[in-house]
Amino acid sequence: MRVMANGTTTVKDIRSGCISGPTGAHFVFSSHDGYGLGHVRRNSLIARAILDLDATARVTLVTGVRVKPTWLDHPRIGVVQAPPMLKDGDGAYRHESLSFDEAITERAALFSAVVAATRPCAVVVDRHPFGVAGELRLGLAEAKATGAHIVLGLRDVLDEPTRVRAELAGDGWRGVTDVYDDVLVYGERVLCDHEQEYGLPVAPHYCGWVTETAAAVERDEQLVAVTAGGGGDGSQVFALGLQLLSLLPERRGVIVAGPYAHRLPDVLDLDPAVRARLELRSDTPSCGELFAAAGSVVQMAGYNSTFESLAAGIRPVLVPRRSPRREQAIRAARLAALGLADIVDEGAPADEVAWLLRRPRRLAEGQLAAAGIHLDGADRAARRLFAHAPERVT
Repeated sequence: MRVMANGTTTVKDIRSGCISGPTGAHFVFSSHDGYGLGHVRRNSLIARAILDLDATARVTLVTGVRVKPTWLDHPRIGVVQAPPMLKDGDGAYRHESLSFDEAITERAALFSAVVAATRPCAVVVDRHPFGVAGELRLGLAEAKATGAHIVLGLRDVLDEPTRVRAELAGDGWRGVTDVYDDVLVYGERVLCDHEQEYGLPVAPHYCGWVTETAAAVERDEQLVAVTAGGGGDGSQVFALGLQLLSLLPERRGVIVAGPYAHRLPDVLDLDPAVRARLELRSDTPSCGELFAAAGSVVQMAGYNSTFESLAAGIRPVLVPRRSPRREQAIRAARLAALGLADIVDEGAPADEVAWLLRRPRRLAEGQLAAAGIHLDGADRAARRLFAHAPERVT
């Protein structure tokens, strides 16, 4: 199976054989948008856990991401790029060149073609059960008709409960209980109970957080890691990181701008003494190794990087965004209430954050487990998928 290069895949590509038929258990994962990397990152980690369980299994990831991170490279994982749907500041989706209806029509045809080509034993859809505008409905019906196990994956926190309840009452969730066989929450009830808070119409299975634990490395307590996920809306966090290095002359810093940063942090006017202590990275496969080597972390509160810092034993300083949804702010506040993080607002004075960085930033051994935070979600999700997916005869 071939990993598609950057550029939208077409139905003709699939039918011409870029995805071959099943020779073992085949799993299809779908993530909906083309901007945030978090959805496809979770899918890729679960996919790798599946491949570790079964040497004959294969995975196809359908995603709208426009970049191809190195962590998507795997000889048994095929990546099919759908027309990317980008989210505006008000939360509405759009395509850069196609009309909305044209993009949705192409996405629907592509997903159905993937299902027909792979005959999957299971289909896992991330976040939106039928896609951005129902484009997955036909493909899911076709997969279910052949006996595939249909699974919805939800992150730990979705948004404010009132907004999620309104979403669940809309057309985007119509028929979920008829189509879906299982719902996985990539978290635990201790942070967010999806039935109680959101009125989820089915009882989900909580499998813990899906993250990657970096190998132990020598830690530099004077290293400050600053990151803002993909970087598209991280300018304030980057500016804060530069201010912190000016206030903390004993520290050195690494700022990871991310693949979607509109521009890199402006370092030209920095004091040369500060620039000498700064490393700027435009992208990195994951932040796990960096966090494992750092003494402190300042970051936004997105799913992946937040739990990478916790997995590295760091009590992060979180600077959550609050629009177009409050997911990050809710996650940050609840982790702070559990004693696992500190939270500051965007625009917080740098000296306030510097004071936090001078305090101990390490988590105590066993502190995560005592708070109910478990980071083996990829393995638990993979095992559940294998336990429930029908066996394919090839």
